[in-house]
Amino acid sequence: MTQNFSRDRLANFSAVDIDHRYRLLIEAVQDYAIFMLDRSGIVVSWNPGAQRAKGYSADEIVGRHFSVFYTDDDAQAGKPARLLAAAKAQGRVEDQGWRIRKDGSRFWAQVVITAVQDEQGELVGFAKITRDLTESLRLKELERVAADSALVQHAQENERKRIARELHDDLGQRISALKMTLTLHQTEIQGYLPRDGSGSLTGIRDLSNQIDAMAAATRRLAADLRPPVLDNLGLAAAVEWMAENFQQRYGVPTRCEIRIEDLRFNDLASISLFRVVQEALTNVARHSKATAVAVTLSTDGDDCHVRVRDDGVGLPREWKLRPDAFGMRGMRERITQLGGDLCVDGSPGDGVTVAARVPLWRITAEN
Repeated sequence: MTQNFSRDRLANFSAVDIDHRYRLLIEAVQDYAIFMLDRSGIVVSWNPGAQRAKGYSADEIVGRHFSVFYTDDDAQAGKPARLLAAAKAQGRVEDQGWRIRKDGSRFWAQVVITAVQDEQGELVGFAKITRDLTESLRLKELERVAADSALVQHAQENERKRIARELHDDLGQRISALKMTLTLHQTEIQGYLPRDGSGSLTGIRDLSNQIDAMAAATRRLAADLRPPVLDNLGLAAAVEWMAENFQQRYGVPTRCEIRIEDLRFNDLASISLFRVVQEALTNVARHSKATAVAVTLSTDGDDCHVRVRDDGVGLPREWKLRPDAFGMRGMRERITQLGGDLCVDGSPGDGVTVAARVPLWRITAEN
């Protein structure tokens, strides 16, 4: 509630006795619960802010002990009495914790209790101010969860990078050495066979083909974990490589359009946007039965846009994100961490579009 006072009304207001002015001020406050307790903790006054925060009207709460606002555990542990004792000894006390509304719901409160004395210094009661910090607490919790999720994703990407390097450098080299050794033995064996005895080497040739397939699988796994092209040539080249690789692997014609000029993305943006495209294409391969896919990476001046569109079976009319849809949730978390938003749109028989928008100032290399 807002009060507007003209000069005449202010002049009249100044004539109001000081006690009444304080009462008018307390009654006007809506965002804080302000009320008085007697020396034993009984509520003796109640402002509209208190009714708004706690749900009790003045008639319902005046005359009751303020411990009714505390959780059962806090009340049984004697917390209300300890706070009054601390306020009496120190003059004031602050506290934060869960409090209970009339309807039984909980809210996170910041509380200040001040001892009130008369002119002779005798304690007459306590002034109690309560502020509802539930939304602030929820926001901090969401920020903490987002920060923890970012740390987990960062650790995962580092681990993927390490495993990809070991697959490529260690296992890949061992497979190459195995193939060279097999080729050497094949050459040696051929020296002991008649010219028409090459058919006896069929088993060795089969083994050689299996080694080639193993090497190809190792390269594919390493690239899926962390493609070297992303670190060496950047996001645009990595998206083009991924689209081409998707078409070769699944036989689905895939068109890739890149319109990002000469922008350089920071490491977090590069890997996050790459993973979004990767997860979207994985979903196409698993679920869409598509005959064509289009991947677009573009900018419009202020934002970067990523779009993966297929012409497959689409989404059910009442589609909702499942709790176990970790890939989709991971995409949204990555885009949210970049300050953007992600949309999944589709209808039965009309394919699915995954579209992400991220502000450029959050993802360019200077950041």
